[in-house]
Amino acid sequence: MQDERLKNKNFIDSWKKAFSGIWYSIKTQRNLKVQLVIALVVIICAIYFKLDIIECMFLSFATMLVIITEVMNTAVEEAVNLTTDKFHPTAKIAKDVAAGAVVLASLNAVIIAIFIVIKNIF
Repeated sequence: MQDERLKNKNFIDSWKKAFSGIWYSIKTQRNLKVQLVIALVVIICAIYFKLDIIECMFLSFATMLVIITEVMNTAVEEAVNLTTDKFHPTAKIAKDVAAGAVVLASLNAVIIAIFIVIKNIF
């Protein structure tokens, strides 16, 4: 049976908890702060260079994917830290795999950005 303290009372309560998790990630994760600054730079560049709607959609998706994977990485790290405070090879694997997902999302974003830059230069 689920602990009643963990259940959301209503829709607004669930959104408050979700934003609390996002805010926790922003406060505690240096890389997420860097990624948010990069996202802001991407938005500014997209506006400045007058990218078309499709290019903006690709950049938006790629940028948000990086941010989403970083937030999920934070969740994995916190869950692993909850289960053990000692080194364990499986805990290391879980953290490394989650971090790897962030790296893959970041590479995807860079590749998309390169394609868009090349298309607009040539």
